[in-house]
Amino acid sequence: MEMFCYQCEQRTRNGAGCIQFSNCGKDAQTGVLMDLLGHACMGLSQYAHRARKLGAKDRELDVFVVESLFTTVTNVNFDADRIETWVRKAAQLKARARSLYEEAARKAGIAPETLSGPAAWTPALGRSDLLLQGPDAGIQRRIKLYGPDVSGLQELVKYGLKGLCAYAEHARVLGVEEESVYAFTHEALDFLADEPKDVAALTAMALRAGEVNLTVMEMLDRANTGTYGHPEPTQARVSAVKGKAILVSGHDLKDLEALLKQTEGKGINVYTHGEMLPALAYPGLKKHRHLVGNYGGAWQDQRREFAQFPGAILMTTNCIQNPQGYTGRIFTSGLVGWPGVRHIADQNFAPVIESSLQSPGFTQDEPAKFITVGFGRNAVLGAADKVISAVKAGKIRRFFLIGGCDGAKPGRNYYTELAESLPKDCVILTLACGKFRFNKLDFGDIGGIPRLLDMGQCNDAYSAIQVALALANAFKCGVNELPLSLVLSWYEQKAVAILLTLLHLGIKDIRLGPSLPAFVGPEVLKVLSQSFGLKAITTPEKDLEAMLGPVKA
Repeated sequence: MEMFCYQCEQRTRNGAGCIQFSNCGKDAQTGVLMDLLGHACMGLSQYAHRARKLGAKDRELDVFVVESLFTTVTNVNFDADRIETWVRKAAQLKARARSLYEEAARKAGIAPETLSGPAAWTPALGRSDLLLQGPDAGIQRRIKLYGPDVSGLQELVKYGLKGLCAYAEHARVLGVEEESVYAFTHEALDFLADEPKDVAALTAMALRAGEVNLTVMEMLDRANTGTYGHPEPTQARVSAVKGKAILVSGHDLKDLEALLKQTEGKGINVYTHGEMLPALAYPGLKKHRHLVGNYGGAWQDQRREFAQFPGAILMTTNCIQNPQGYTGRIFTSGLVGWPGVRHIADQNFAPVIESSLQSPGFTQDEPAKFITVGFGRNAVLGAADKVISAVKAGKIRRFFLIGGCDGAKPGRNYYTELAESLPKDCVILTLACGKFRFNKLDFGDIGGIPRLLDMGQCNDAYSAIQVALALANAFKCGVNELPLSLVLSWYEQKAVAILLTLLHLGIKDIRLGPSLPAFVGPEVLKVLSQSFGLKAITTPEKDLEAMLGPVKA
């Protein structure tokens, strides 16, 4: 059996895509089942979109599609059995969506359409026969039919949609939802179900995905800050504390909060990991005294770091890797899944706590080390007058947003070297796990303004955008005229959604690496380069000279 997947940056087969086994760790069965889940969701959305236009909607259908697309994001769910269950549930809900549409059409006095494509697809009964249906839902068929540019644009829309659904799900679990987001999700899947071939229409839909993702990131910002308060500059400990320990990774602040409440008074220290690091800056979370700091770095180092961690581990969203060697003390929650790993579906983290108490924990305090986190939009804009004065006085020459997803592929040391090469009158804004390449380095400050401002998780690109817009307003110019350069690293589909948002906003001259997406065909790349100035990173020296001019010794 073969799959074909090129949705993330870490692909094989001469950089084109993964086939029999994926670099992220999923096998061919899981990859094919994910293709089928996406296919089934398109069929469901064909009916749900038409029903919605007639005033009929069903929240269960909406949430299911959002969760389904999130579960197919890179490094979320590797459990083929769970993915197959989702495929079969999608078929059941498609029948419900069809009834919803046909009843709405009857009430409106119109004849319902007879739909084809994914709407007419039915999953085979057994696993083996189901897998044989995979090629019709996979990417390779469309590459052969339409070529790399059209099929790649179709995938660009799909991956942007996956990314915005991931952020929408993060917001939903904290009680923030928007009808317009559900409506667009069904509309975009219905659009893709027809396998559109018009490049202009596909490009427009991709940019619409970016537009909707801006709404979604605002929703998540509102959910996080409304629940836990605005992040504030915080000294976060990055060395171990003696005692029993639990490590929490991923992005889900609600799961972290539930665990903190359940471990209160039990003598267990809780550590963040990876994209959970920004949690240490939220007032509503850092008030828990046993949330003691951060352990380790970015997701790709987890197999070494988790093997050395002397406690229990909870994975709340994407970023999980093969947990060989510590399967008995790692747990998943939310949409995360790995075969053989115990899943906590109800936020009852008693098994995690018990595992921690049975583990040795840290036997002594490590020398105290700290980094500063928590420079969200509220904190940065609160010091806007000071920042603007420093720019006008020539003390700050330029801002560099260096951030995005980290990964294991060689070439990502570029971001460390770039950050270290920046002149002392430049400020670094950073976010997402790419910051672990340099966030423990001492960059000093400019007149009391730290030269490194950690703005949070990948979704906190919203904060960076708001800061850029505020600065542009203060200087009475457009964002592209600001002394600001964007140098981004990408790995998976949430980064795709953020890139589409930046393009929707008309932000130009973005540098992207460590390599450009394989699904962006040559002609599409040419258009993106000409229209937006999108370009691949080269070397720190060449790129810095292009962004800043010759660097004085």
